[in-house]
Amino acid sequence: MAKMHPYFVFKGETKEAVALYAKLFNAKNVNVLTFGEMPEDPAHPVPEEAKHLVMHALIELEGDIKMMFSDTFPGSPQVTVGDNITIAYMSEDENHIRSIFEGLSEGGLVTMPLQETFWSKCYGQVTDKFGVLWQLSYEQ
Repeated sequence: MAKMHPYFVFKGETKEAVALYAKLFNAKNVNVLTFGEMPEDPAHPVPEEAKHLVMHALIELEGDIKMMFSDTFPGSPQVTVGDNITIAYMSEDENHIRSIFEGLSEGGLVTMPLQETFWSKCYGQVTDKFGVLWQLSYEQ
């Protein structure tokens, strides 16, 4: 089974956006993880000014609808309103994730190669040739 969800990226306003959308859409579950709450990595310490920013947030709505969010990390390219929504595609089939990533990469730009993260065994980001930013993730 595969799923697609909108993923919103903000410039430090994620907590405010999550609170508003959760209220407006009667969220049944809300999870927020800041950069400061991530597992520590001595090779890549989180700067103080980033610790309060949202690394990932998830709002679950009725009907298995999910909305996901994050803030941009200091030093990363800043988002432009209108370019701050990506498509997050998750599948329980790792080979399917790899195949889609490869196809979207043709004529596109890989911003994060497929790799293991603390939340997924196989995660990557690619902007396709049409300018759509995709986040692909294997869900075990």
